[in-house]
Amino acid sequence: MQLPQEFLSRMEKMLGEEYAEFLTSYDKDKIQGLRINCLKCDGKAVFDEFDLRSIPWCESGYYFNGEERPGKSVLHEGGAFYIQEPSAMAVVESMGIQCGDTVLDLCAAPGGKSSQIACKLQDSGLLVSNEIIPSRAKILSQNIERMGVRNCIVLSQSPDTLAERLKGVFDRILVDAPCSGEGMFRKNPLAVDEWSPANVENCKQRQLGILESAVEMLKSDGVIVYSTCTFSIQENEEVIDGFLQIHDDFEVVDSKFKFCDGYTLDGSKFNDQLAKTNRIFPHKFDGEGHFFAVLKRSGEASQCKYALQSSKTDPKAVKEYKAWQKENLNVEFDANLSFGQTLYCMPDGTPRLDGFKVERAGLQLGQYLKNRFEPSHALAMALKEDEVKKVLTLDKQDAEKYLSGQTLDAKDIKGWALVMYKGVSLGWCKCDGVYAKNHYPKGLRKL
Repeated sequence: MQLPQEFLSRMEKMLGEEYAEFLTSYDKDKIQGLRINCLKCDGKAVFDEFDLRSIPWCESGYYFNGEERPGKSVLHEGGAFYIQEPSAMAVVESMGIQCGDTVLDLCAAPGGKSSQIACKLQDSGLLVSNEIIPSRAKILSQNIERMGVRNCIVLSQSPDTLAERLKGVFDRILVDAPCSGEGMFRKNPLAVDEWSPANVENCKQRQLGILESAVEMLKSDGVIVYSTCTFSIQENEEVIDGFLQIHDDFEVVDSKFKFCDGYTLDGSKFNDQLAKTNRIFPHKFDGEGHFFAVLKRSGEASQCKYALQSSKTDPKAVKEYKAWQKENLNVEFDANLSFGQTLYCMPDGTPRLDGFKVERAGLQLGQYLKNRFEPSHALAMALKEDEVKKVLTLDKQDAEKYLSGQTLDAKDIKGWALVMYKGVSLGWCKCDGVYAKNHYPKGLRKL
Protein backbone atom coordinates (compact mmCIF):
# COMPACT_ATOMS: atom_id res chain seq x y z
CA MET A 1 0.00 0.00 0.00
CA GLN A 2 1.38 3.41 -1.03
CA LEU A 3 0.72 5.84 1.83
CA PRO A 4 1.00 9.65 1.42
CA GLN A 5 4.49 10.87 2.27
CA GLU A 6 3.21 13.83 4.29
CA PHE A 7 1.14 11.43 6.39
CA LEU A 8 4.13 9.15 6.95
CA SER A 9 6.43 12.02 7.93
CA ARG A 10 3.93 13.28 10.46
CA MET A 11 3.41 9.82 11.97
CA GLU A 12 7.18 9.29 12.26
CA LYS A 13 7.54 12.60 14.09
CA MET A 14 4.66 11.74 16.36
CA LEU A 15 5.54 8.12 17.19
CA GLY A 16 9.33 8.28 17.28
CA GLU A 17 10.79 4.85 18.06
CA GLU A 18 7.34 3.23 17.67
CA TYR A 19 7.09 4.34 14.05
CA ALA A 20 8.67 1.22 12.52
CA GLU A 21 6.28 -1.05 14.41
CA PHE A 22 3.35 1.16 13.34
CA LEU A 23 4.43 0.93 9.69
CA THR A 24 4.70 -2.86 9.89
CA SER A 25 1.05 -3.06 10.97
CA TYR A 26 0.01 -2.15 7.40
CA ASP A 27 1.47 -5.44 6.16
CA LYS A 28 -0.89 -7.41 8.39
CA ASP A 29 -4.42 -8.47 7.52
CA LYS A 30 -7.23 -6.20 8.64
CA ILE A 31 -8.88 -7.20 11.90
CA GLN A 32 -12.46 -8.52 11.63
CA GLY A 33 -15.09 -8.15 14.37
CA LEU A 34 -18.76 -8.61 15.10
CA ARG A 35 -20.98 -7.58 17.99
CA ILE A 36 -23.81 -9.76 19.31
CA ASN A 37 -27.19 -8.01 19.20
CA CYS A 38 -28.63 -8.65 22.65
CA LEU A 39 -31.98 -7.23 21.54
CA LYS A 40 -32.53 -10.37 19.47
CA CYS A 41 -30.44 -13.18 20.96
CA ASP A 42 -27.98 -14.23 23.64
CA GLY A 43 -25.32 -15.11 21.08
CA LYS A 44 -25.38 -18.90 21.45
CA ALA A 45 -26.48 -19.44 17.87
CA VAL A 46 -23.67 -17.19 16.63
CA PHE A 47 -21.06 -18.99 18.74
CA ASP A 48 -22.25 -22.31 17.29
CA GLU A 49 -21.68 -21.16 13.71
CA PHE A 50 -18.43 -19.16 13.92
CA ASP A 51 -15.03 -19.33 15.58
CA LEU A 52 -15.08 -16.26 17.85
CA ARG A 53 -12.58 -14.67 20.22
CA SER A 54 -13.52 -12.04 22.81
CA ILE A 55 -12.69 -8.36 22.30
CA PRO A 56 -11.43 -7.13 25.71
CA TRP A 57 -13.08 -3.70 25.68
CA CYS A 58 -16.57 -4.81 24.58
CA GLU A 59 -18.47 -7.55 26.41
CA SER A 60 -20.63 -8.34 23.37
CA GLY A 61 -17.80 -7.95 20.82
CA TYR A 62 -15.83 -10.75 19.19
CA TYR A 63 -13.08 -11.19 16.62
CA PHE A 64 -13.82 -13.68 13.87
CA ASN A 65 -11.56 -15.55 11.50
CA GLY A 66 -10.93 -13.54 8.34
CA GLU A 67 -11.64 -16.61 6.20
CA GLU A 68 -15.20 -16.85 7.54
CA ARG A 69 -18.03 -14.86 5.96
CA PRO A 70 -20.62 -14.19 8.69
CA GLY A 71 -22.11 -11.37 6.62
CA LYS A 72 -23.55 -13.97 4.24
CA SER A 73 -25.25 -15.99 6.98
CA VAL A 74 -28.94 -16.29 7.84
CA LEU A 75 -28.19 -15.00 11.33
CA HIS A 76 -26.75 -11.80 9.89
CA GLU A 77 -29.91 -11.22 7.88
CA GLY A 78 -31.90 -11.77 11.05
CA GLY A 79 -29.92 -9.12 12.94
CA ALA A 80 -28.36 -11.53 15.43
CA PHE A 81 -25.12 -9.56 15.15
CA TYR A 82 -23.60 -6.47 13.56
CA ILE A 83 -20.27 -6.68 11.73
CA GLN A 84 -18.28 -3.85 13.28
CA GLU A 85 -14.66 -2.77 13.39
CA PRO A 86 -13.34 -3.79 16.85
CA SER A 87 -11.81 -0.42 17.80
CA ALA A 88 -15.10 1.33 17.03
CA MET A 89 -16.86 -0.76 19.70
CA ALA A 90 -14.88 1.00 22.45
CA VAL A 91 -16.63 4.32 21.88
CA VAL A 92 -20.16 3.41 22.98
CA GLU A 93 -18.74 1.36 25.85
CA SER A 94 -17.32 4.62 27.21
CA MET A 95 -20.62 6.57 27.14
CA GLY A 96 -22.00 5.32 30.47
CA ILE A 97 -25.49 4.79 29.04
CA GLN A 98 -28.21 3.81 31.51
CA CYS A 99 -31.64 2.34 30.78
CA GLY A 100 -34.12 5.17 30.32
CA ASP A 101 -31.56 7.67 28.99
CA THR A 102 -32.27 10.01 26.10
CA VAL A 103 -29.39 9.54 23.65
CA LEU A 104 -28.41 11.27 20.41
CA ASP A 105 -26.09 9.71 17.83
CA LEU A 106 -25.40 12.84 15.81
CA CYS A 107 -23.44 11.38 12.86
CA ALA A 108 -24.90 7.90 12.93
CA ALA A 109 -24.60 6.16 9.53
CA PRO A 110 -24.23 3.30 8.83
CA GLY A 111 -25.57 2.41 12.29
CA GLY A 112 -23.04 0.26 14.12
CA LYS A 113 -22.71 2.57 17.09
CA SER A 114 -26.46 3.38 17.11
CA SER A 115 -27.35 -0.30 17.32
CA GLN A 116 -24.79 -0.68 20.12
CA ILE A 117 -26.44 2.23 21.97
CA ALA A 118 -29.82 0.55 21.48
CA CYS A 119 -28.48 -2.60 23.17
CA LYS A 120 -27.42 -0.49 26.16
CA LEU A 121 -30.90 1.10 26.39
CA GLN A 122 -32.70 -2.28 26.24
CA ASP A 123 -35.83 -0.88 24.56
CA SER A 124 -36.11 1.90 27.19
CA GLY A 125 -35.64 5.66 26.85
CA LEU A 126 -35.17 7.30 23.47
CA LEU A 127 -32.49 7.02 20.79
CA VAL A 128 -32.32 9.68 18.08
CA SER A 129 -29.99 8.63 15.25
CA ASN A 130 -29.17 11.38 12.78
CA GLU A 131 -27.37 11.36 9.44
CA ILE A 132 -27.22 14.50 7.31
CA ILE A 133 -26.70 12.70 3.97
CA PRO A 134 -30.09 11.28 2.85
CA SER A 135 -28.70 8.19 1.08
CA ARG A 136 -26.69 7.25 4.17
CA ALA A 137 -29.70 7.95 6.39
CA LYS A 138 -31.62 5.29 4.45
CA ILE A 139 -28.86 2.74 5.08
CA LEU A 140 -28.89 3.74 8.76
CA SER A 141 -32.65 3.20 8.92
CA GLN A 142 -32.35 -0.21 7.27
CA ASN A 143 -29.76 -1.32 9.81
CA ILE A 144 -31.88 -0.08 12.72
CA GLU A 145 -34.72 -2.19 11.31
CA ARG A 146 -32.55 -5.29 10.81
CA MET A 147 -31.32 -5.08 14.41
CA GLY A 148 -34.89 -5.01 15.76
CA VAL A 149 -34.60 -1.64 17.50
CA ARG A 150 -37.92 -0.40 18.87
CA ASN A 151 -37.11 3.00 20.40
CA CYS A 152 -35.20 4.84 17.67
CA ILE A 153 -36.07 7.93 15.66
CA VAL A 154 -33.96 8.24 12.50
CA LEU A 155 -33.54 11.78 11.14
CA SER A 156 -31.62 13.38 8.28
CA GLN A 157 -30.80 16.91 9.46
CA SER A 158 -27.82 19.19 9.84
CA PRO A 159 -26.53 19.35 13.44
CA ASP A 160 -27.22 23.10 13.70
CA THR A 161 -30.85 22.61 12.62
CA LEU A 162 -31.33 19.97 15.32
CA ALA A 163 -29.71 22.27 17.88
CA GLU A 164 -32.23 25.03 17.15
CA ARG A 165 -35.14 22.76 18.11
CA LEU A 166 -33.71 20.37 20.72
CA LYS A 167 -31.96 22.45 23.35
CA GLY A 168 -30.94 20.68 26.55
CA VAL A 169 -32.69 17.43 25.63
CA PHE A 170 -30.12 14.61 25.74
CA ASP A 171 -28.39 12.78 28.60
CA ARG A 172 -25.72 11.39 26.27
CA ILE A 173 -24.56 12.53 22.83
CA LEU A 174 -22.21 10.68 20.51
CA VAL A 175 -20.30 12.78 17.98
CA ASP A 176 -18.64 10.19 15.75
CA ALA A 177 -17.32 12.99 13.60
CA PRO A 178 -16.67 12.90 9.86
CA CYS A 179 -12.88 12.80 9.54
CA SER A 180 -9.96 12.23 7.17
CA GLY A 181 -10.14 8.48 7.84
CA GLU A 182 -6.43 7.83 8.39
CA GLY A 183 -7.19 5.03 10.82
CA MET A 184 -9.04 3.16 8.07
CA PHE A 185 -6.23 3.12 5.48
CA ARG A 186 -5.55 -0.59 6.11
CA LYS A 187 -9.25 -1.49 6.01
CA ASN A 188 -10.23 0.83 3.16
CA PRO A 189 -7.41 1.69 0.73
CA LEU A 190 -9.74 4.11 -1.12
CA ALA A 191 -9.44 6.43 1.89
CA VAL A 192 -5.78 6.93 0.96
CA ASP A 193 -6.74 8.52 -2.37
CA GLU A 194 -9.07 11.00 -0.63
CA TRP A 195 -6.49 12.12 1.94
CA SER A 196 -4.80 15.53 1.86
CA PRO A 197 -3.51 18.04 4.44
CA ALA A 198 -6.20 20.48 3.28
CA ASN A 199 -8.92 17.91 3.92
CA VAL A 200 -7.54 17.30 7.42
CA GLU A 201 -7.90 21.01 8.23
CA ASN A 202 -11.39 21.16 6.68
CA CYS A 203 -12.43 18.21 8.83
CA LYS A 204 -11.13 19.94 11.96
CA GLN A 205 -13.25 23.03 11.38
CA ARG A 206 -16.34 20.95 10.64
CA GLN A 207 -15.77 18.84 13.76
CA LEU A 208 -15.61 21.92 16.00
CA GLY A 209 -18.88 23.14 14.52
CA ILE A 210 -20.60 19.81 15.14
CA LEU A 211 -19.41 19.81 18.75
CA GLU A 212 -20.90 23.28 19.26
CA SER A 213 -24.28 21.98 18.10
CA ALA A 214 -23.95 19.01 20.45
CA VAL A 215 -23.35 21.33 23.43
CA GLU A 216 -26.67 23.08 22.78
CA MET A 217 -28.55 19.78 22.91
CA LEU A 218 -26.92 18.34 26.06
CA LYS A 219 -28.54 18.35 29.49
CA SER A 220 -26.87 19.58 32.65
CA ASP A 221 -24.40 16.94 33.90
CA GLY A 222 -24.64 15.22 30.54
CA VAL A 223 -21.87 13.52 28.56
CA ILE A 224 -20.59 14.05 25.01
CA VAL A 225 -18.32 11.38 23.56
CA TYR A 226 -16.27 12.65 20.63
CA SER A 227 -14.66 10.10 18.32
CA THR A 228 -12.86 9.83 15.00
CA CYS A 229 -11.14 7.12 12.98
CA THR A 230 -8.06 9.21 12.24
CA PHE A 231 -4.56 9.63 13.69
CA SER A 232 -4.47 13.37 12.99
CA ILE A 233 -3.67 15.52 16.04
CA GLN A 234 -5.48 18.41 14.33
CA GLU A 235 -8.73 16.43 14.25
CA ASN A 236 -8.27 14.85 17.68
CA GLU A 237 -6.35 16.53 20.50
CA GLU A 238 -6.48 19.99 18.91
CA VAL A 239 -10.26 19.75 18.53
CA ILE A 240 -10.66 18.72 22.18
CA ASP A 241 -8.19 21.39 23.34
CA GLY A 242 -10.04 24.08 21.36
CA PHE A 243 -13.36 22.88 22.71
CA LEU A 244 -12.19 22.99 26.34
CA GLN A 245 -10.83 26.51 25.91
CA ILE A 246 -14.31 27.69 24.93
CA HIS A 247 -16.30 25.50 27.35
CA ASP A 248 -14.84 25.63 30.85
CA ASP A 249 -17.88 23.77 32.19
CA PHE A 250 -16.63 20.56 30.52
CA GLU A 251 -13.80 18.23 31.47
CA VAL A 252 -12.33 15.08 29.96
CA VAL A 253 -13.02 12.10 32.20
CA ASP A 254 -11.54 8.61 32.23
CA SER A 255 -13.06 5.98 29.98
CA LYS A 256 -14.11 2.49 31.00
CA PHE A 257 -11.15 0.92 29.19
CA LYS A 258 -7.92 2.91 28.90
CA PHE A 259 -5.98 2.84 25.65
CA CYS A 260 -3.06 5.17 24.72
CA ASP A 261 -2.78 8.81 25.86
CA GLY A 262 -2.93 11.76 23.49
CA TYR A 263 0.01 13.42 21.70
CA THR A 264 1.26 16.90 20.82
CA LEU A 265 2.60 17.97 17.46
CA ASP A 266 6.21 17.46 18.60
CA GLY A 267 5.50 13.90 19.66
CA SER A 268 5.46 14.46 23.42
CA LYS A 269 2.54 13.33 25.57
CA PHE A 270 -0.11 15.72 26.84
CA ASN A 271 -0.63 16.11 30.56
CA ASP A 272 -3.78 16.60 32.64
CA GLN A 273 -7.06 16.69 30.68
CA LEU A 274 -5.81 15.60 27.27
CA ALA A 275 -3.93 12.66 28.74
CA LYS A 276 -7.37 11.21 29.45
CA THR A 277 -8.25 11.07 25.75
CA ASN A 278 -7.81 7.70 24.06
CA ARG A 279 -5.90 6.61 20.99
CA ILE A 280 -6.12 3.13 19.53
CA PHE A 281 -3.13 2.23 17.35
CA PRO A 282 -3.08 -0.89 15.14
CA HIS A 283 0.42 -1.79 16.37
CA LYS A 284 -0.75 -1.69 20.01
CA PHE A 285 -4.22 -3.25 19.83
CA ASP A 286 -6.11 -5.68 17.60
CA GLY A 287 -8.10 -3.04 15.78
CA GLU A 288 -7.84 -0.14 13.34
CA GLY A 289 -6.94 3.45 14.25
CA HIS A 290 -9.41 5.30 16.48
CA PHE A 291 -9.58 8.24 18.87
CA PHE A 292 -12.18 9.19 21.46
CA ALA A 293 -12.68 11.53 24.39
CA VAL A 294 -15.37 11.47 27.09
CA LEU A 295 -16.50 15.05 27.84
CA LYS A 296 -18.48 15.53 31.05
CA ARG A 297 -20.54 18.67 31.64
CA SER A 298 -20.57 20.19 35.13
CA GLY A 299 -22.38 23.46 34.38
CA GLU A 300 -25.98 24.33 33.60
CA ALA A 301 -27.32 23.51 30.17
CA SER A 302 -29.59 25.55 27.95
CA GLN A 303 -33.16 25.43 29.13
CA CYS A 304 -34.95 22.49 27.57
CA LYS A 305 -37.03 23.93 24.73
CA TYR A 306 -38.77 21.25 22.74
CA ALA A 307 -42.31 20.05 22.30
CA LEU A 308 -43.33 16.40 22.38
CA GLN A 309 -44.77 14.79 19.29
CA SER A 310 -48.52 14.62 19.70
CA SER A 311 -50.47 11.47 18.94
CA LYS A 312 -51.81 11.70 15.40
CA THR A 313 -53.59 8.59 14.19
CA ASP A 314 -56.32 7.35 11.88
CA PRO A 315 -59.00 5.84 14.19
CA LYS A 316 -59.97 3.18 11.64
CA ALA A 317 -56.37 2.12 11.20
CA VAL A 318 -55.82 1.93 14.96
CA LYS A 319 -58.99 -0.14 15.40
CA GLU A 320 -57.86 -2.65 12.77
CA TYR A 321 -54.38 -2.79 14.27
CA LYS A 322 -55.68 -3.47 17.78
CA ALA A 323 -57.84 -6.30 16.48
CA TRP A 324 -54.85 -7.77 14.64
CA GLN A 325 -52.63 -7.32 17.71
CA LYS A 326 -55.09 -9.14 19.96
CA GLU A 327 -55.27 -12.04 17.55
CA ASN A 328 -51.54 -12.37 16.82
CA LEU A 329 -49.40 -10.91 19.63
CA ASN A 330 -48.80 -11.51 23.31
CA VAL A 331 -47.52 -7.94 23.76
CA GLU A 332 -49.06 -4.52 23.14
CA PHE A 333 -47.63 -1.61 21.18
CA ASP A 334 -49.22 1.82 21.32
CA ALA A 335 -50.13 2.86 17.77
CA ASN A 336 -49.67 6.56 18.45
CA LEU A 337 -48.63 8.00 15.09
CA SER A 338 -49.80 7.70 11.48
CA PHE A 339 -47.91 8.78 8.39
CA GLY A 340 -50.39 8.25 5.59
CA GLN A 341 -51.59 4.65 5.92
CA THR A 342 -48.61 3.57 8.03
CA LEU A 343 -48.84 3.19 11.81
CA TYR A 344 -45.94 3.70 14.22
CA CYS A 345 -45.25 3.19 17.88
CA MET A 346 -43.20 6.22 18.88
CA PRO A 347 -40.93 6.03 21.94
CA ASP A 348 -41.89 8.07 25.00
CA GLY A 349 -40.32 11.52 24.93
CA THR A 350 -40.19 11.79 21.12
CA PRO A 351 -39.80 15.44 20.08
CA ARG A 352 -42.10 17.05 17.53
CA LEU A 353 -41.09 15.78 14.13
CA ASP A 354 -42.85 18.46 12.06
CA GLY A 355 -40.37 20.01 9.66
CA PHE A 356 -37.72 17.34 10.22
CA LYS A 357 -36.67 14.89 7.51
CA VAL A 358 -37.82 11.65 9.16
CA GLU A 359 -36.53 8.30 7.93
CA ARG A 360 -38.00 6.26 10.80
CA ALA A 361 -40.45 7.39 13.48
CA GLY A 362 -39.90 4.69 16.06
CA LEU A 363 -41.20 1.17 15.47
CA GLN A 364 -43.20 0.81 12.27
CA LEU A 365 -46.17 -1.45 13.07
CA GLY A 366 -47.67 -1.85 9.63
CA GLN A 367 -50.18 -0.48 7.15
CA TYR A 368 -53.93 -0.10 7.02
CA LEU A 369 -54.88 -1.38 3.56
CA LYS A 370 -58.42 -1.89 2.22
CA ASN A 371 -60.03 -2.20 5.66
CA ARG A 372 -57.39 -4.61 6.94
CA PHE A 373 -54.08 -4.33 8.78
CA GLU A 374 -50.86 -5.80 7.39
CA PRO A 375 -47.88 -5.99 9.77
CA SER A 376 -44.52 -4.52 8.81
CA HIS A 377 -41.20 -6.30 8.43
CA ALA A 378 -39.81 -3.93 11.09
CA LEU A 379 -42.32 -5.27 13.61
CA ALA A 380 -41.33 -8.86 12.83
CA MET A 381 -37.65 -8.04 13.33
CA ALA A 382 -38.37 -6.47 16.72
CA LEU A 383 -40.38 -9.42 18.09
CA LYS A 384 -39.23 -12.40 20.12
CA GLU A 385 -40.69 -15.90 20.04
CA ASP A 386 -42.71 -15.56 23.25
CA GLU A 387 -44.29 -12.31 22.04
CA VAL A 388 -46.30 -13.90 19.21
CA LYS A 389 -49.13 -16.44 19.04
CA LYS A 390 -47.80 -18.44 16.09
CA VAL A 391 -44.26 -19.29 15.05
CA LEU A 392 -42.82 -21.09 12.02
CA THR A 393 -39.39 -22.44 13.01
CA LEU A 394 -37.05 -23.26 10.12
CA ASP A 395 -33.82 -25.17 9.67
CA LYS A 396 -30.95 -23.58 7.77
CA GLN A 397 -32.03 -24.90 4.36
CA ASP A 398 -35.59 -23.64 4.69
CA ALA A 399 -34.41 -20.37 6.23
CA GLU A 400 -32.32 -19.75 3.12
CA LYS A 401 -35.35 -20.55 0.97
CA TYR A 402 -37.39 -18.06 2.99
CA LEU A 403 -34.80 -15.32 2.48
CA SER A 404 -34.97 -15.94 -1.28
CA GLY A 405 -38.77 -15.50 -1.26
CA GLN A 406 -39.87 -19.11 -1.71
CA THR A 407 -43.11 -20.62 -0.42
CA LEU A 408 -42.68 -23.04 2.49
CA ASP A 409 -44.61 -25.86 4.10
CA ALA A 410 -46.57 -24.83 7.19
CA LYS A 411 -48.73 -27.75 8.21
CA ASP A 412 -51.40 -27.03 10.85
CA ILE A 413 -50.55 -23.29 11.06
CA LYS A 414 -53.15 -20.75 9.98
CA GLY A 415 -52.85 -16.96 9.85
CA TRP A 416 -49.84 -14.73 10.49
CA ALA A 417 -46.77 -16.49 11.88
CA LEU A 418 -43.35 -15.18 12.85
CA VAL A 419 -40.57 -16.95 10.95
CA MET A 420 -37.70 -17.98 13.25
CA TYR A 421 -34.25 -19.47 12.77
CA LYS A 422 -32.29 -20.55 15.86
CA GLY A 423 -34.42 -18.26 18.01
CA VAL A 424 -33.91 -15.20 15.78
CA SER A 425 -36.84 -13.63 13.94
CA LEU A 426 -36.52 -13.27 10.15
CA GLY A 427 -39.91 -11.89 9.09
CA TRP A 428 -43.56 -12.78 8.53
CA CYS A 429 -45.39 -15.47 6.65
CA LYS A 430 -49.13 -16.03 6.27
CA CYS A 431 -50.24 -19.64 6.48
CA ASP A 432 -53.32 -21.52 5.24
CA GLY A 433 -52.75 -24.77 7.15
CA VAL A 434 -50.65 -26.27 4.36
CA TYR A 435 -48.33 -23.61 2.94
CA ALA A 436 -46.76 -20.40 4.17
CA LYS A 437 -47.01 -17.41 1.87
CA ASN A 438 -43.69 -15.59 2.03
CA HIS A 439 -43.82 -11.97 3.26
CA TYR A 440 -40.07 -11.34 3.32
CA PRO A 441 -39.63 -7.93 1.61
CA LYS A 442 -38.83 -8.28 -2.09
CA GLY A 443 -36.08 -5.67 -1.87
CA LEU A 444 -34.21 -7.78 0.68
CA ARG A 445 -34.53 -11.18 -0.95
CA LYS A 446 -31.38 -13.17 -1.72
CA LEU A 447 -32.13 -14.38 -5.24
